[in-house]
Amino acid sequence: MRTAPAVVKAPDNRAPINTDARLTKLVEKLVSRGGVHHANVSIASGDGEQQWSAAAGPADYVPQPDTPFFIASITKRFIITLVLQAHERGELDLSAPILHYLSAETIAGLHIFRGADWTPKITVRHLASHTSGLPDHFETLNDGTSLNTHLATGQDLGWTFDDMIRTTRQQQRPYFKPQDLTASRQKARYSDTGFQLLIRILETVTGNSFDELLTERIFDPLSLTSTWLPRHRRLALEVEPSPLYTKQRRVDLTTMLESTNDLFSTNGDLLTFQRALLSGEIFRDPDTRNYLTERRNRLRNIPVLN
Repeated sequence: MRTAPAVVKAPDNRAPINTDARLTKLVEKLVSRGGVHHANVSIASGDGEQQWSAAAGPADYVPQPDTPFFIASITKRFIITLVLQAHERGELDLSAPILHYLSAETIAGLHIFRGADWTPKITVRHLASHTSGLPDHFETLNDGTSLNTHLATGQDLGWTFDDMIRTTRQQQRPYFKPQDLTASRQKARYSDTGFQLLIRILETVTGNSFDELLTERIFDPLSLTSTWLPRHRRLALEVEPSPLYTKQRRVDLTTMLESTNDLFSTNGDLLTFQRALLSGEIFRDPDTRNYLTERRNRLRNIPVLN
């Protein structure tokens, strides 16, 4: 039987006593579940007047409220920010086919659906809104294996962009054709593959690496000093990032994390970024933020790993 988790609160919390008590109980309950080893939780009001942060974990590992952690697909918010910034700068067009930015050799035959090649119909906006129909390269392959399974079992392995393209083309198949984005509703299916293509498009149209774009256009302007891409940590940290656990077993997935193009960050940096994103501060024109909510489609295959 697991003992009650230890909870460490941030010294600068500003919240009513009853709110503090309820949030503390919530975090304790979350980490008491068998599928969650430890947690970092932060909540803040829009004006920043009220904020509450805490971390909790069992005896073998208790993080601090400012401990960095692997943020996985929260990184997609950073990617979309870079896409919209590039759109503002005239470096790419959201409505343009991805063939305008990626070579035919790179993406030929990537989207074969019911005998037709729909690849030329895929636009940047399709990738950004998960409406291209492309599969997620983490999902099940033709041989029945998947990267999600490797991740959940703690098996470390890496891959390149070319590996992902080869996997998508040879071992998976699309779910539907690229959707009509002028219609009131569209089919949508979560696709990490689509966002890896967006990263490659950004690198192609700007001539800069993903890490350089993140640093120059997001990290430095917002002073996000505790956010980094694996293999590209810029500053020495006082606190090492939280280790990964699958259920209650610690795992080392260094190579896999480097292959994902996903970030490490802290709740403090993520709140700073979120405020800048929702206010439009991170864009030249604050109204660019409206692209974030131009359509709403339910994603039925969002990955959740315990």
